[in-house]
Amino acid sequence: MTRRNMSDIIEEYLKQFLQESQRLEIKRSDIADRFDCVPSQINYVINTRFTQEHGYLVESKRGGGGYIRILKIQLTSNADEVDQMMALVGDKISYRNAANIVETLIRDDIISQREGRLMLSVIDKDLLQSISAQDQAARALILNRFLQQLKYELTQNNY
Repeated sequence: MTRRNMSDIIEEYLKQFLQESQRLEIKRSDIADRFDCVPSQINYVINTRFTQEHGYLVESKRGGGGYIRILKIQLTSNADEVDQMMALVGDKISYRNAANIVETLIRDDIISQREGRLMLSVIDKDLLQSISAQDQAARALILNRFLQQLKYELTQNNY
């Protein structure tokens, strides 16, 4: 039997609501009470699992009437999604954020699992650090080249 950690359980719980709606508004303390965890655990899940690279936008308001609003980003086409990802990459990107982008491309059926593994293999942290002291800049260049080619393919096939 596979044992899941609390972050995975909280993520799955929140994503169930987002399957039915493009928007979810929660109170951090309510979710923490539901799962009998500290509110910072909820922050961790939201900050790591509901990022732009994963296809979400998060808004929050602190204080007594505070909330956390999670919005699922809906783009009109796969080419638009790739454009947004290229903007996120910029001039430098960490391996974690790059991997999140690749995972989103796989999840949204823009690329296959195999293509995703190939992309991850060439932007791997150990590989790039052995080639260049500027691994984040090199990763951004490589990932942007992949995304540009992907966008070209998508626009040629009218996706």
